[in-house]
Amino acid sequence: MPPPTALIADDEDLPRAELRRMLATAWPALRIVAECEHGPAAVEALDEHAPDIAFLDIRMPGLSGLDVARAASGRCHAVFTTAYDSHAIEAFNAGAVDYLLKPVRADRLAQTVQRLQTRLQAQAAAPDLGQLVEQLSAQLQQRQAGSGGTAAPRLRWLSASVGDVIKMFGIDEVLFFQSDEKYTRVVTASDEAHVRKPLKEIAEGLDPDVFWQIHRGVIVRANGIARAQRDDTGRITLQLRQHAERLQVSQAYAWRFKPM
Repeated sequence: MPPPTALIADDEDLPRAELRRMLATAWPALRIVAECEHGPAAVEALDEHAPDIAFLDIRMPGLSGLDVARAASGRCHAVFTTAYDSHAIEAFNAGAVDYLLKPVRADRLAQTVQRLQTRLQAQAAAPDLGQLVEQLSAQLQQRQAGSGGTAAPRLRWLSASVGDVIKMFGIDEVLFFQSDEKYTRVVTASDEAHVRKPLKEIAEGLDPDVFWQIHRGVIVRANGIARAQRDDTGRITLQLRQHAERLQVSQAYAWRFKPM
């Protein structure tokens, strides 16, 4: 059998490097095929590398570890990493996935490795994480509401220079963002411009329940989508309510448009 493979997704460099180091000791045969510093990159890595296991930090910019787990559902085994016990305890109790508290302890990681090895040796199917992720999302939202909200401040305005004119775009007006090399194209129903800010940086200030990543280089307002159309090859194209441009959904984000 080929060696097992895994990706590690964590927006902090030190925890990511430490987990890689500890896994090298606890499971020398495990091959790390990707290390990702934000959720969108993790989803792309799932699609590109098809790992057996995904180690996912629950809190990441762009897409959370829970969002990535939705994409991983039925495709690989998942392990959540978190500094907050209450965020992950239900996942652990459900038995479908495991979790590691930060800072990760060697004995706890050894337990996780043993469980994963047992599942892989038994050729157990990767679990359907949909219902579990919804439960954890609700837990997370309740915790944030109970603590008065600890989420990062949301982006409210963007400014773009067009010649001698500075255009101001309220985030509530924006239909979609599209990466364009060092710039990001900002599109509203009646206007557009390029801002000198990368899409990744913009994504960190957006509400992921309002704006959906649908491609490595595209984020769209969810309620601005009129319909999603799938062609004969399975590719999905979005039609917007207030703009004629059609947006392609990459296979890595097709999970967003599964029939409910």
